[in-house]
Amino acid sequence: MNRGCPEGDQSVISQGKIMMLRAASIAVGLAIIASLGLAAPAHASICQGKSLTLDETVAAIKAEPTCDASMKLFQECSYGASGDVSLGTAVREKCEADFLPKLSAPQKQIYQRGQQACLRKYAHESGTMYVSWSAFCGAELAQRYSQRALKRH
Repeated sequence: MNRGCPEGDQSVISQGKIMMLRAASIAVGLAIIASLGLAAPAHASICQGKSLTLDETVAAIKAEPTCDASMKLFQECSYGASGDVSLGTAVREKCEADFLPKLSAPQKQIYQRGQQACLRKYAHESGTMYVSWSAFCGAELAQRYSQRALKRH
């Protein structure tokens, strides 16, 4: 009686070990590349034709003259990761200046519910790209409100 792995399971285990070794090799390779300075800095992006830190990108978004211009810069400079939360917040604040003071209390509640829906939309997903998508959702909602408010004037 063979108490070891059945014949078919041995090949599955061997394939699993090979995949783990490959993943470990890739991780070590990426660590070496990063330590040699061959990888881009973690908090920098190419934006407006130059390398900007996260704080510089936020400042550039805040300096844009309009909500739409700040959103355009957000789209061009986004990280596709959790750094987009700061960029999206800068856009949201720029856009909210166009409409938030003019909303009634019930309208503000509806807007806040929309923002909360953006936060919940990807809450059960894993990965930083979902954090980015949530940031874009909130910024886009604020942009739509801004556009509607500016059309009324």
